[in-house]
Amino acid sequence: MLDTVTLRPFIRIRKIYSMTNEQLKKLENDLWASANSLRAYGGIKAADYAVPVLGLIFLRFSENKYSQYEAEILNEYLATKGSRLERSIESIALSKCGFYLPDYARYDYLLTLPGDKSMAKALQKAMEGIEEHQDEKFKDVLPKEAYFEIEKKKADILPQLLKTFSDIPKDATGDVFGKIYEYFLGEFAMSEGQKGGEFFTPTSVVRFIVEVIEPFAGKIYDPACGSGGMFVQSAKFIQETKHDLSDIYVYGQEYMGETARLAKMNLMVNNIRGEITETNSYESDPYNSLGKFDFVMANPPFNVKSVKESTVKNDPRFYQFGLPKNKGKNTDDSITDANYLWVSLFATSLNEKGRAGFVMPNSASDAGNSEYEIRKKIVDSGIVDCMVSMPSNMFFTVTLPATLWFFDKQKAHSERKDTILFLDARNVYHQIDRAHREWKEEQIQNLAAIVRLYRGETDRYLALISHYAKQAMEAQAAVPIAFEALQTKLKTGLTNLQKYAADSQAKRTAKEGGLFGEAKGAVADLIQKLTALPLPVAALPLCSLSEAEENAAQLAFAKTLREYLTALKATDALLKTHKDTLSELWAEADKSLKIKNDRAWPELELNNLPKALDELYQHWKTATDTLTYWHSNMDWLQSRFPEAKYVDIVGLCKAADKTEYADEQDYSLNAGRYVGVEVEGDEISVREFKNRFNDLLTEFTIKSERAIELSNLITKMGKEFIA
Repeated sequence: MLDTVTLRPFIRIRKIYSMTNEQLKKLENDLWASANSLRAYGGIKAADYAVPVLGLIFLRFSENKYSQYEAEILNEYLATKGSRLERSIESIALSKCGFYLPDYARYDYLLTLPGDKSMAKALQKAMEGIEEHQDEKFKDVLPKEAYFEIEKKKADILPQLLKTFSDIPKDATGDVFGKIYEYFLGEFAMSEGQKGGEFFTPTSVVRFIVEVIEPFAGKIYDPACGSGGMFVQSAKFIQETKHDLSDIYVYGQEYMGETARLAKMNLMVNNIRGEITETNSYESDPYNSLGKFDFVMANPPFNVKSVKESTVKNDPRFYQFGLPKNKGKNTDDSITDANYLWVSLFATSLNEKGRAGFVMPNSASDAGNSEYEIRKKIVDSGIVDCMVSMPSNMFFTVTLPATLWFFDKQKAHSERKDTILFLDARNVYHQIDRAHREWKEEQIQNLAAIVRLYRGETDRYLALISHYAKQAMEAQAAVPIAFEALQTKLKTGLTNLQKYAADSQAKRTAKEGGLFGEAKGAVADLIQKLTALPLPVAALPLCSLSEAEENAAQLAFAKTLREYLTALKATDALLKTHKDTLSELWAEADKSLKIKNDRAWPELELNNLPKALDELYQHWKTATDTLTYWHSNMDWLQSRFPEAKYVDIVGLCKAADKTEYADEQDYSLNAGRYVGVEVEGDEISVREFKNRFNDLLTEFTIKSERAIELSNLITKMGKEFIA
């Protein structure tokens, strides 16, 4: 049996919030829809709207957090007032809550501000009041002037925004605010398109990086931190694995001032200790980063060609592995491409136990000339741990394919020193919409499980399978409940419809002296159909599942579950047939048998029978689909790693040794060169085929639409040139 005490730091634990995930998702969607409609109503660009809106979310967060400490703050203030130990209420608030919230910065005060008062001016004063007693590094962070620009556009937008965010419950925790803040950042980034990618890396990408480098404790560095998403996901990882958030301290550098302020707000909302510096990372090293950090995470700007050699040539952060500089007679003061400046910076910033995870364009994996020499030195140092090819369309920028690089300084002193894991995850994704993809949480966990097997962490793999098994057991418990509810409604619905048909015929005959002609035939035929329809009796297969933690038991669990799901398909087909048939007969009865103003129809619960059946059938489908989902995640891993040990999988992963990556592939770090292409046989299911065909069709549609856009643009430019 697995030692759950030993595994406690590694088992995914979802914190229970004051709101369910469904409630939170609905709140996020409602808040965004409301705020975004106000933006459109005022004719304001998303770029001008994002920061002030996020400031209002912060203001609401401040109110909620301060209210949790307010009684304690007042009690201590009153207890020491007039004595030699007397402290100001502001200093007590800072020590207990992290900030002081003056009365004029209270959300309720602003919400009830008289209509003849300037809301922009009141918000400016509120933000200044919060910052007044903050540490120097968190001053001049909150938005102030931007509210005046919005007020000029439409005077009623700010009051309506305040009202919108008042829908956030007063007992909502910092975790909830962190999720809402992050959700809004993502939505603003998506609406900004390519520019949005400059300050926000999609959450699922960051989560995977975090899962691989595992920043439990220490100093975390992001020299291109944007709005701080890497730090937020690190904090969530720490909380979910029951480590202490105070064990990390983050250091961020960001070139854009407004984005740096977003990052500082993000740290405050998520209660993360750290520093954000507005600076150019090529030119400045405010944290003396050489060999300093336990973890480095980043999504730097790609393919920058404007960096001067003179800026970096004397900086050991960049020249340790060599500079990306053209050889030959070309003596101009320019770096060919900054991609490898970043790669060097990430490598040299790690301490002797450090790990790094970062994003690079695919082209960097095979870059030649001076970049090849740098890559060769870094690979030969033994720190390259894993290379992951990502699906396209994962970013808010262009569809540029990207690769995740992972460094591990401790690996250089292990038996894996001359081995690199190549993981091709290009076919693992969830399609969000026509143009965007992401990794779902379980896809992140499954890919991370491969990395852990490669590292020899079998217990971590088994713990994940055990988690899926427990989720499947919980999902299975809902299946009989949904089945019984639908089965009962089918039986009572048919019985009541048959009763009404018989009673209705008697009533019509008595009232009209008999039915004649076509009407008589139609009614008789319908009654015959109803009488002949048997009571729907579908058999629910039985399944007994017990918690499994050893690999053999987990495989047996999955086999039993697979057989159960196969049996459920037959039950589902029978239920659907009964539902559809009964709904069709109800429609005929509603048209031919129902007597106007007859109270018996609603008394027999026949008013909305098809709708009720559809809803109950949907509950049944949700229950069985959820069970199928958890089984599919178990199967995805177990079918590939049945012995709970790492093996190379064609088309997915390859642990390449030095002979392969150095001699045969000449230091290429492109995963596609190593893993090969999976050959699919007849064993692929219809559902898998349809899913993959749909993915290809979606990709084809996107590229076709883009081709049309380019064709129209070229035609337009050509006509303008000729004219």
